[in-house]
Amino acid sequence: MAGEDQDSKTEQPTGKRLNEAREQGDIIMSQELKTAASLAAITVLVWWVLPKVMAKAQSYLTILISEPHAIRVTTPAELVDVLGGLAARMALLMAIPFSVMLGMGLAMAYLQTGWLITFSKLAPNFAKINPLSGLKRIFSVHGLVDFAKSLAKLTVVATLFYFVVRDKVKFLPLLPSMELPAILSFLHSVLIRLLLTVLGFVIVVAGADYAWQRFSYFKKLRMTRQEVKDEHKQSEGDPMIKARIRNLRIQRARQRMMTAVPKADVVVTNPTHFACALKYDPETMNAPVLVAKGQDLVAFRIRELAKEHDVMIVENPPLARALYAAVEVDREVPPEHYKAVAEVISYVFRLKGKLRR
Repeated sequence: MAGEDQDSKTEQPTGKRLNEAREQGDIIMSQELKTAASLAAITVLVWWVLPKVMAKAQSYLTILISEPHAIRVTTPAELVDVLGGLAARMALLMAIPFSVMLGMGLAMAYLQTGWLITFSKLAPNFAKINPLSGLKRIFSVHGLVDFAKSLAKLTVVATLFYFVVRDKVKFLPLLPSMELPAILSFLHSVLIRLLLTVLGFVIVVAGADYAWQRFSYFKKLRMTRQEVKDEHKQSEGDPMIKARIRNLRIQRARQRMMTAVPKADVVVTNPTHFACALKYDPETMNAPVLVAKGQDLVAFRIRELAKEHDVMIVENPPLARALYAAVEVDREVPPEHYKAVAEVISYVFRLKGKLRR
């Protein structure tokens, strides 16, 4: 059943599903990328910073190693002060490389996940404390695969180390006869070559691991079609409820429209299929306004209201169809219909004036 359920999850996760997973702390995170970033920082430090740090450290240690007699210490407290000051200077020198390494690791984590604060991962989970559960995780397929990957990486790194240093081994017997700066320079060049080689391999592994983590992440969050539909209903609303709301809005708009028919000046008809009610006040309006329109039964209701309230009805099929198609309710008549509407309005106003006289 689990396999069938997994096979039914064919849809990519929605934005809502991804946001919920992110809020729970379930994100794409490749430890290999963090390792590659830290190793890159180490390589840079060893290449450019380490010689300067060692030169500075050598100046601190020169007096202690080469000229210990120059240190004037008369009491144990003074010796503690001297050694404490030296240790503080060395700690300060080493703090810079370690800070860079830590900063690179944090920067790579930020680039992968962005700014995220969640406490869901801090909630106690007693299943993780259970020794049996721990053994199951260790000896599970996932655990064995991780162990195999670690062993393979260790094997490759050891192989790379062998190929890098095998040509340098013949120089090792010569090191005792060399001066200290030459020895340090030789070891520094070997270390740089080794770090660059391993860094290249780690970058390849990190890229592959990130691609795999991304694929696994989206595969884990896949959804069934029914889940997508249910989420769409929750976010957009049930279609039946939306249709009900839309019908209520149409009914209310129609009621408001019908209340405006008795106040209209004229109703232009098709004569049976369309009806458009117009109102125009030269003192307050720039152009006539369409206060109501309808088709078939609604048009019939508009004509009935117009008859009940003595609103003039004018048959003009082309104008009625044009107004119904082009003008929304409570909007002014567009300029292209000014001439036809003006003729109707003028006719009605003249007729009303004769009736009053």
